[in-house]
Amino acid sequence: MLYLFNDFALDADRRELRRGSQLVSMAPQVFDLLEYLIRNRERVVSKDDLLASIWNGRIVSDSALSTRINAARCAIDDTGEEQRLIRTLPRKGVRFIGAVREEQKPEPEGAIALAEHPGPALPLPDRPSIAVLPFVNMSGDPEQDYFADGMAEEIITALSRCSWLFVIARNSSFTYKGKAVDVRQIGRELGVRYILEGSVRRGGDRLRFTGQLIDAISGGHIWADRFEGNVGNVFELQDRFTESVVAAIEPKLQLAEIERLKHKPAANLDAYDLLLRAQQCEYQFRMDSHAAALRYLEQALVLDPTYAPAMALAALCHAERRDQSWMKDPHGEAGDGIDLASRAVELCKDDANVFWMAGSAILRLQMDLPRARELVRHSLDLNPNSAIALAIAAEIETCWGNSHEALELLFRAVRLSPRDPRGWFITSKMTWAYFVQGQFDEAVSAAKNVLNQNPQSAYALRILAASLAKQGRLNDAAEAIREALNIEPQLTLTKLRARKMFIQEDIWRDYATALRLTGLPE
Repeated sequence: MLYLFNDFALDADRRELRRGSQLVSMAPQVFDLLEYLIRNRERVVSKDDLLASIWNGRIVSDSALSTRINAARCAIDDTGEEQRLIRTLPRKGVRFIGAVREEQKPEPEGAIALAEHPGPALPLPDRPSIAVLPFVNMSGDPEQDYFADGMAEEIITALSRCSWLFVIARNSSFTYKGKAVDVRQIGRELGVRYILEGSVRRGGDRLRFTGQLIDAISGGHIWADRFEGNVGNVFELQDRFTESVVAAIEPKLQLAEIERLKHKPAANLDAYDLLLRAQQCEYQFRMDSHAAALRYLEQALVLDPTYAPAMALAALCHAERRDQSWMKDPHGEAGDGIDLASRAVELCKDDANVFWMAGSAILRLQMDLPRARELVRHSLDLNPNSAIALAIAAEIETCWGNSHEALELLFRAVRLSPRDPRGWFITSKMTWAYFVQGQFDEAVSAAKNVLNQNPQSAYALRILAASLAKQGRLNDAAEAIREALNIEPQLTLTKLRARKMFIQEDIWRDYATALRLTGLPE
């Protein structure tokens, strides 16, 4: 059924809202609420009606209900005071008051035949591609189907925010609901390399979600996890599951793509392949590997001079080389990095990774704390489930003096991606926040965890030395700073301040005082 009002069309069968030819993005639950109001537009819909129909009778706070209604209003551009389409009647309920025209959708010819006889394999897109299958309801209660479908839809919506990822629309992936089909066949029919599937099980007052990411070409498992909680916290649990799946999938897909690339002949590399090779080198975090990453990125930008992700990663590599004293021409490389970061942001408006990489580069190379904060916050607006963007945001807040807020961001990053392949990076930002917060025991412990994973992190060694000095463990602090000087032989307090001008003066004084106790030269 199609419901037409103003210049909108709500397709109940395809679960889509369009304004003209443009698809309007909205959460599945908001769509359900809007559809329910339109179908029942001849009467006032009470709060109890909505709870029974949209939330299956579960208790929901008035603020949560108001949030969903406001989201529905925003989706149909009904945000003014006059309430042209959705009107709230105090103490009575809500009613859709817009003029609606209904149209019955004709059944397309050959629809049954198409479902029973799949077409030829579709070619893979030129970027990582994924389909999220309908989650299996393991509860034995058909009423839970609605909830399981909602889980998959929320994840599709969240993954779609990752602009580097090709995500199959819900209407296509849901054609496999209730069917026992091999994932490799699904991959061929939908033209995707990766499949995410999962299940929902309810037992008493407990809920369990499981998810697994599969390579649709080989059938091999890439990632799997499960989450449990009380039914009473169902929305919090649902949000946590969605966030964790998205945060886990992003780095896992990148590593899977890098592994795939190892089997591709060097002569056939395109700009995206070169970006993947550069990512692999940057992950290794060595002086020679960063130099190799920059060479790959230069080649990628020759093939595509407007390739913003390659520019942003190159800018990040320059910034990290400065942090590690790996630059041969500090002034020239810093200028190159700033130019690359600025150009990447100009060219790309919807890639969250571009914005956090550019923000990190602007912080370290241009020392512009407000601009870096703006870029990283925009990255999180685009993808709030990026653990690494949260870590960069936390570092910026620490430098601003907001160490308490920084630790909250970092705890969220760890919760989102507890087995992140680059967990040491997140933990390194935690060492800095702990130091500024005055929690030196925690700073020492976190720094040692970083160094267990990445012994080349001069950043962690410096904070470890300063934290040990704050504890009065001057011999241990001196040993830590000697290790840092093995990596950065020319390091002095003056040089460190020159490349850390973005740190607020009172925080720097405290840090510098501790580093002097370690024996770091002026």
